[in-house]
Amino acid sequence: MKDTSVPSRHSRNNPLYPKKRPSPNGITKSRKSQSPLTLSVVAAAAAVPRRSPRAAKMESVLQRRRELQLAALRREGILLEDEYREDIRYYMYEMERYTMGTTSSMDQQPEIKWHMRPCLVEFLVELHFTFRLRPETLYLTLNIVDRYVSRRIVYIKHYQLVGCAALWIAAKFEDAKERVPTVQELVHYCRDTYDESAFIQMEGHVLATIQWTLGHPTAEAWLRMMCCVPSVEEPKVQHVARFLMEITLFYREFVKFPASSIALGSLTLARFLCGKGRRVFEETEECLQIVEHLDNQLAKHVNDLSETLIKKYSYAFYSKAATFVVQYYLQGGRFVRHVVLPLPMTPVRPSNSVVGTPMSATTTASDLSDDMPITPTSPYFSSDPFSSSALSDEDKENFSSPKFEPVASKHTENPPDQFLPHDFVQFGRQVLHNLNVSPRAMVP
Repeated sequence: MKDTSVPSRHSRNNPLYPKKRPSPNGITKSRKSQSPLTLSVVAAAAAVPRRSPRAAKMESVLQRRRELQLAALRREGILLEDEYREDIRYYMYEMERYTMGTTSSMDQQPEIKWHMRPCLVEFLVELHFTFRLRPETLYLTLNIVDRYVSRRIVYIKHYQLVGCAALWIAAKFEDAKERVPTVQELVHYCRDTYDESAFIQMEGHVLATIQWTLGHPTAEAWLRMMCCVPSVEEPKVQHVARFLMEITLFYREFVKFPASSIALGSLTLARFLCGKGRRVFEETEECLQIVEHLDNQLAKHVNDLSETLIKKYSYAFYSKAATFVVQYYLQGGRFVRHVVLPLPMTPVRPSNSVVGTPMSATTTASDLSDDMPITPTSPYFSSDPFSSSALSDEDKENFSSPKFEPVASKHTENPPDQFLPHDFVQFGRQVLHNLNVSPRAMVP
């Protein structure tokens, strides 16, 4: 027996449910039900605003440019993602203020003086270049030295030992293991001045003094970020900026500035020297001070720069940045600070204007001011038959109002002095009569 509970294939042909008549226009609608996922996709597509082809192309170009910038950052060893970029920058700003040396404490050293610093820095630059260490290692080395000297008394005989121990610590923190110098190599380059145990002991003492805080954001780290965001700088600009940054390691004037300002100031001067446009809205007051210090130092003492530093940046690998900068300042070049154009102001009429009212011999200083004179009131004469004292309110309505007439065209013989706006204005002056003449009549 056939089960009637299950609908058959021919139930749609049942005469009780006739088939819907087709549309006379030939339009049919699909009766297939859509899944909730399909409906959500359609709703999301409808919610997205439509964009023009030009806007879509510009967005794709910007997205591609941003991907290239991130790729350049990754090649340089900087993993900076968009969602964490501001947090990373904020943390770097906070850390650089926390991990800085103080010049006031370094000034109180009994034996070490500032003229000894260039000798130590030149030795560390040569040692850093010999071992082919990363650029961050050099800046971290000097930061460790400054922080140690700010807290401990260092004698002259231990100054080189502190620098070598700081370089050893920074290399362990920044560089690969195979590039870190050994204790035997440090003893060799110091010409057996210190024993191997002295380096190990000084390393522990330095780390204890700086409380094992090595996460200092160096100027090199800031420069790499600035050279990749918002646009990728040319290699020559980056090499000139690195050369200028290493110059700041030699002098006391730059110790008080944070690493971010050092990087921004060096990049600003490097862009100017290379003929690139300046980022005026990114420049800070500290940045401009660093630029001025660098510019004055190079303009006055360009021949006194470290020979080791000039030799290092004279190679083609660094775009011959040292040769370029030295030649620029030997030729008398200087940095030109950006002059902010003032806002437009209302023009002031000069006192010796040709078209102005001629001045008489009685002109005073108050007459040369731009203040408009007070409008004089009409003189009051009691002998006037139409004055307000002789007429009542009803009689005033029967008279027409007097016509306005310029003061310059009136001929009053003896006007009272208290009604004159200025001392030099006189009724009946011939010059004032000429003002009533038409300008066309004055043309010959």
